[in-house]
Amino acid sequence: MSEANLKSRLVAILAADATGYSRLMSLDERATVAALDAARAVFRTQIEGRQGRVIDMAGDSVLAVFGTAAGAVSAALAIQTEVGNLAEAAQEDRRMRFRIGIHLGDVIEKADGTVYGDGVNIAARLEGLAEPGGISVSDGVYGAVRGKVAAAFEDQGEQTVKNIAHPVRAWRVRADGAATSAPVTGPQPTATVVEIDLSLPDKPSIAVLPFTNMSGDPEQEYFTDGISEDIITELSRFESLFVIARNSSFTYKGRAVDIKQVGRELGVRYVLEGSIRKAANRIRVTAQLIDTLSGSHVWAEKYDRVLEDIFAVQEEVTECIVGAMALQVDAAESLRMRRRPGNLSAYELAVRGLDLAINSQEKTDLVMRNEALRLGREALALDPQSVQALEVIAYAQWQHSLNTPGDRKAAWQEAMDAAMRGIALGQSIACHGMRAQLLACAPGGARWDEARIEAQLTWRLNPQHAMGLTGSGYILANAGEPREAIRLLERMLRISPRNPHVWPVYTNLANAHLALRQYAEGIEWGRQAIHAGPDYVHAFMVSAALHVGLGDLASANAAMRRAIEIQPALQNLLSRQSPREAPHTPNAGTESRQRQHTFMRIAAGLEAPGAAVALR
Repeated sequence: MSEANLKSRLVAILAADATGYSRLMSLDERATVAALDAARAVFRTQIEGRQGRVIDMAGDSVLAVFGTAAGAVSAALAIQTEVGNLAEAAQEDRRMRFRIGIHLGDVIEKADGTVYGDGVNIAARLEGLAEPGGISVSDGVYGAVRGKVAAAFEDQGEQTVKNIAHPVRAWRVRADGAATSAPVTGPQPTATVVEIDLSLPDKPSIAVLPFTNMSGDPEQEYFTDGISEDIITELSRFESLFVIARNSSFTYKGRAVDIKQVGRELGVRYVLEGSIRKAANRIRVTAQLIDTLSGSHVWAEKYDRVLEDIFAVQEEVTECIVGAMALQVDAAESLRMRRRPGNLSAYELAVRGLDLAINSQEKTDLVMRNEALRLGREALALDPQSVQALEVIAYAQWQHSLNTPGDRKAAWQEAMDAAMRGIALGQSIACHGMRAQLLACAPGGARWDEARIEAQLTWRLNPQHAMGLTGSGYILANAGEPREAIRLLERMLRISPRNPHVWPVYTNLANAHLALRQYAEGIEWGRQAIHAGPDYVHAFMVSAALHVGLGDLASANAAMRRAIEIQPALQNLLSRQSPREAPHTPNAGTESRQRQHTFMRIAAGLEAPGAAVALR
């Protein structure tokens, strides 16, 4: 084809794709095809109504171009609203939702109207960054439409995407005031993005980025991540250091980063980065500590060791980091690793199991939890002293006891046994945290007083332990110490400002404000929780109670309906007249728990609204 038949144009490119299309087809082909046809009609109407042009609708995808970025974003917002309304008629697990990506860039256009080029590829990659029912746009689109469309924008940061040479800055888009793809109806206060003070702490601060796996073997990712996590854990034991939590540090995994930008985004003075190459029975670890203000290297080292010495290498690396900060860290401090797994294969199995267990928490994925439990048990069989294996078993069985039908009492007991074994070995703060959580959901009734004591012990042992802070916040809010809960949870937000699983923290903050009868403040945290975790049932439950406290029954009813959609068994749980308590309670939190339970029953239509008046 001659170049005369090709045109280069600057356009806004919209790329969309249905989420879980193959799964939907396997469930009901006819209904899925009908839903797809209805959605295509919406796309075509909204695109053409805003001077756009549909290029292709192959399979479950859509590609379109617009003359303006504002037209593309306006069309996308209208499409998601209308498609979302259509999906409401279907069961939750059969709703068709689309991801949409929009980029402003040059394309090559052929005479037949088809378009090619990096602009199309970037739009497709942005679509992959969007959540189901959501929209992600590039930095160019954000700059072009800011202030011109009724939408809120949230920075997703620079993203390294497949087959694109340079990182792409992405922005999440929502209709102005929207909080979730499953919106709560009724009057709502306008949501605001949580602002975290990222000024440098008054003590040395550090983020440990995930080390890079240089082995060329994907199976070594778990091993490499485990090394990074252990360094974070050991550094965080020092109250004289401020250490960013794992969840935020690991958002940079697999990305080319600007160290100064990392320092600004996390609010730290130092960043540790490194790599691990494992081959045969040898391992090479490289590490470098960088000052984020100047960009200069404070310290760098390389270690070549036989594989059996890997934990000695961890100890050396961590000690060297503290040594490099010697001018700012108490000279009397010295770091010694307290956890040295005796069996490397057991350690790798446990690290892999813990990753699955943590990721199954929000997804309530039975398959992932079962696999995590299998790996934990296998690791423990290989090494009966493996604290990591005990942590995996405790975590997975705790989740089973909360979420999985069957013998929940047996799951709870195995979790508690594993936690107690880990505590007996004297090496696991995580097991102290798990014991606290298990006491709060004991089969015979929540043992809040004991849970509170264990929670306090957890965060005192390590004031920077992310899971300990989150769990302690939940327990203290329910055990009569909501102000202390808020203090711990706000600390959690600071040590993990980029936590991708932040919705439990926001939910626990909402719950603490509910206990204090600060309903408006709690509702705002609840909206943040729903925004971050649209399927997190506890966020909707607490939000429903808060709306009752504020007297907004319409919003309360809508939030509780959504909670019951996510977890149908909740209806039966709420039908009980009062929350279960162990025989030796009550404690300082009893009144607030009873108020919360009554408010939830009102939201579910199980109790008359007048019951809230005396409790507010």
